[in-house]
Amino acid sequence: MPNHRERTERFLQLTLTLAVPCALALCWHKAHAQTPPAGSLTPIHQIQGPGSTSPLVGQTVTTEGVVTRLNNNGFYLQALVGDGDEATSDGMFVFTSTAPSVSPGQWLRLSGRVTEFNTGAASNALTLAHTVTQLTSPTGVTVLGSGYSIAPTPISLPLTGGLERVEGMLVTLAGPLTINQNYFQARYGQLTLSAGGRLETPTNRHRPGTPEAVSMAQQNAARRIVLDDGSTAQNVNPTPYTGPQGIARAGDLLGAITGVIDYGLATASNTGLADYRIIPTVPVTHVSGNPRPTLAPAVGGNVKVGSMNVLNYFTTFTNGQTADGKTGQGCTLGTSTSASNCRGANNLTEFQRQQAKIVAALSTLDADAVGLMEIQNNGNTAVQTLVNALNAQVGAGTYASIALPAQGTGTDAIRLAIIYKPARLSPKGAPLSDTHAINNRPTLGQAFTTPNGMGFSLVVNHLKSKGCSGASGLDADQGDGQGCFNDTRVQQAQQLRNFVAQLQQQSGSPDVLLVGDFNAYAQEDPIHTLTSNGLVDLVGRFNSFGYSYVFDGAAGRLDHALATATLASKVSGTREWHINADEGLAHDYNLEFKQPACATCAPDPYQPHMYKSSDHDPVLVGLNLYPSVLTASGTIFSGTAQDDLITVGAGRRTLQGGAGADQFVFTSAYSGGATIADFRPGTDLLNLTAVLRAMGVQSDTPWATGHLQCRASGASDALVLADPDAQGPAAARALILLQGVPCAQLDNRSFVR
Repeated sequence: MPNHRERTERFLQLTLTLAVPCALALCWHKAHAQTPPAGSLTPIHQIQGPGSTSPLVGQTVTTEGVVTRLNNNGFYLQALVGDGDEATSDGMFVFTSTAPSVSPGQWLRLSGRVTEFNTGAASNALTLAHTVTQLTSPTGVTVLGSGYSIAPTPISLPLTGGLERVEGMLVTLAGPLTINQNYFQARYGQLTLSAGGRLETPTNRHRPGTPEAVSMAQQNAARRIVLDDGSTAQNVNPTPYTGPQGIARAGDLLGAITGVIDYGLATASNTGLADYRIIPTVPVTHVSGNPRPTLAPAVGGNVKVGSMNVLNYFTTFTNGQTADGKTGQGCTLGTSTSASNCRGANNLTEFQRQQAKIVAALSTLDADAVGLMEIQNNGNTAVQTLVNALNAQVGAGTYASIALPAQGTGTDAIRLAIIYKPARLSPKGAPLSDTHAINNRPTLGQAFTTPNGMGFSLVVNHLKSKGCSGASGLDADQGDGQGCFNDTRVQQAQQLRNFVAQLQQQSGSPDVLLVGDFNAYAQEDPIHTLTSNGLVDLVGRFNSFGYSYVFDGAAGRLDHALATATLASKVSGTREWHINADEGLAHDYNLEFKQPACATCAPDPYQPHMYKSSDHDPVLVGLNLYPSVLTASGTIFSGTAQDDLITVGAGRRTLQGGAGADQFVFTSAYSGGATIADFRPGTDLLNLTAVLRAMGVQSDTPWATGHLQCRASGASDALVLADPDAQGPAAARALILLQGVPCAQLDNRSFVR
């Protein structure tokens, strides 16, 4: 990415690696002390004053203090003895413009001019309101002693009175602290942290502009701080704060941090977000609190539908080349065709890296149909290229793409697409797109039928982004947290309701599932326009804190799944898959700012795995599309010749599913002793989710973790057991006897996840 960071912003060079602990406020080494010279001194707390700016701005003062930390253009100074007033800071920055010649632990006397430094642009309201008090052009620097150590002041977030009162001071910030954003970790050495758990975008939880949303934004700000490596260098080697496994995911935890408090930018733009920062003076301890998921989430159902923003998957590159070897090519945007319109990989190498990650994600997601966003709008070329790569991984013919809609795919450089498994779903009728003028990227819809005769329609969306370029009138930022172009997104949502009705009429079915990148958080107007008019928010229904994207340190969901009421009753589960939003930017496919393209940068951490395959998390929805829904009763129960969804409650009974592909849903751990006489691995499914959850088992892979076990019973039967603590001391409980099925034929695929 281009470097937009303001070069005049102060960064703190990490040279102090150990803060000496003391039981008192400071440690004296009197053998090195000198008698202070006479003269008028202004204590640091008087320079700082009780407000956000110094009462002595513009004046030249003389002060004393101990050097706590060096920077390449200055140092931090803290009073040997503070004034005891919590409203005033006892530390401050001394700006030297070049590398200072002083050392940590020295007791200094010096003179300088009091200034307030704005770390952002003059128009940045945040940095303007939080200027940093400093002394500039220091003169008469006298070393009064050495070997001193200031005991860090213990603080915790949120801090009463705010962090201004400890600006420039050495502190120990209480842990645990949660990583919220790692976007600038590799480039600028920053992690956005918070106390009290993760930060959520206020309009993800509350309606925009409400007192609740405003209060949440204020609480977020009070709980948040930026961990900064203190270096002016970019892309330093090694990348800081990577943790013991070489990654630092959002949701991971850090212990208490000792360092100096500063204020500065928390983004690449000098007009963007700024925050208080802590620059550590001792190593930071890292605990993995959010491990990488290895499998797609468990959503149940016999049909799974996914949604994934593939982050500008273009087969035409910014250098004018194409994936099939052509040169001098371009991408179309409106009436213009140029390489400058291309948005994805810069060259073939980057494209191959990008594609490998997307294929890894889609193959592991293993959905029967997937709605795709941000794929190049060049007919079916990009979509088919992706399908070919995916099938090379999972098997020839596994996936196909729907046809191009007769109405067209619009004139944007990117479009929407749908891929599906022909063995699992069949398109019903032609695809439909909505080229209404309000849709900058035409909505795409397709009806499907299943082999058992059931069906539904899938609608894929990508609403107008929140960026403010060209926004005016009602589309300008209204200051309620919804960003720019909210009015356009509301109109797009209104048009989407019309499109759903059109698709229902064309397909002859009321069952419609809407997925995509709506560029609106869960409680914002566009989503409210849909949910207040009969559509059901599926992510909200199954998740207390749903998120698919992280921006400015807060998580929320821009990617949604909504269903008509008739289909919502058939939804078995909906989950976001956190393989992207929590990952650091360095793990993506790009080559710049990494070795070997940048010799002084950190080594390239790229792997052809699914993590950081995009900037948005995929969403997965499970559908129970069964022609026959039955409840087992009596001691002997038989299903039908169709695909049956058979609910099994408490009690002993013998079950026979019949000829179809059946799912046996066990709702009680006391259904132990049930026997299935005709279970067919690879065709029928066991759904033990409710049983396992009731036993406190949350694993999405209970077979692999040992929470589900199998023991041979007789010559050829399998006894399935549930064990609440896997291989622990608790006894496993017998659940189901599968007649004529050896344990060797059972694996994760036999169970609904």
